[in-house]
Amino acid sequence: MVIIPREKPIIENLNVYYLDIKKLLEHYQGEIGSGGVYFKSHAAEGVIFFDKDDLLNAFYEEKETDLTGAAAVEHLLNAGGQSNFTVNIYQLSLDEVYFWASIPSAEKIYEGLSTEFTDIEGLIRKMSSEKLTGYIDVAMGNTQEGGLIFIINGKIMGGSYSWGNGEPGPSKKNQELLIRKTKESGATFNVCRIPLSKMKAEGESRTTYTRPSKAILIMLEELMVIFETAVLSQKRMKTDFHKLLKKKFVENAEKYAFMDPFADEFEYANHKISFSGAASDKELINGVIDSVRELAQELGLLPELRDSVAEWSDKYSKQLENFSVEL
Repeated sequence: MVIIPREKPIIENLNVYYLDIKKLLEHYQGEIGSGGVYFKSHAAEGVIFFDKDDLLNAFYEEKETDLTGAAAVEHLLNAGGQSNFTVNIYQLSLDEVYFWASIPSAEKIYEGLSTEFTDIEGLIRKMSSEKLTGYIDVAMGNTQEGGLIFIINGKIMGGSYSWGNGEPGPSKKNQELLIRKTKESGATFNVCRIPLSKMKAEGESRTTYTRPSKAILIMLEELMVIFETAVLSQKRMKTDFHKLLKKKFVENAEKYAFMDPFADEFEYANHKISFSGAASDKELINGVIDSVRELAQELGLLPELRDSVAEWSDKYSKQLENFSVEL
């Protein structure tokens, strides 16, 4: 089975017959930065992982045919006239996309561990303490059930379970059910690690993440509109919002050079963000959210602002979690 986190597609159920896959990939490389395009038909499935600059890897399975890398990309790019695929688009953080694209390079570090000698909870704790990037493959004793637990830098990012048709997802309930089943039926565990050198090499070979994605700019633009509205609604304040904002950006310019108003790279005006500087998605998110939080705190508006952005936070919960930021 082609493994990909499919729980939250941003676009789903497109028909490949009407798509130019190459142009689709180019569009979403610019639109969301990094992610995966998943193909599914009754007889085959495949996925292409991408970042802003490259197609990172691809996998294709059909009956006894297994393709990876360039061969899989070529096959899927030309799938329109050959297969009745439906297509889903997934947005992934850079860490996630390198994880999924690197799964074929995973190496077994523990094989055939039994519940007679260890338990999965202890194994998870061990993997977490070791900051493992990889997955735990669980096979139940006398049943056909089992599952995979995916881990990045020691943090569980989801799993795939036989009772969920193998569909990966973040459900804590499924993880707890897997643990309970291993205790009831016994199980064996294989632990596979994606070498950090492999993950690091992927990241280092693509150091040109200098422009934030359009989706992140829109997300931050919505936040700035909410913040501006919150400040202007305080009638007691005789302040110029944009002067206050500019002053805060100047204060933070040493840490976030692109926010220096005099460099004219980042501007918020008329409810729109324009950006012509060099910054990754994470750098831009941190710069804007840090500035908004600090200014709201100084104005005594932080509690009110957090209430105002509740819906925005829910809408962009995945991005905020991926980049480990909160207001």
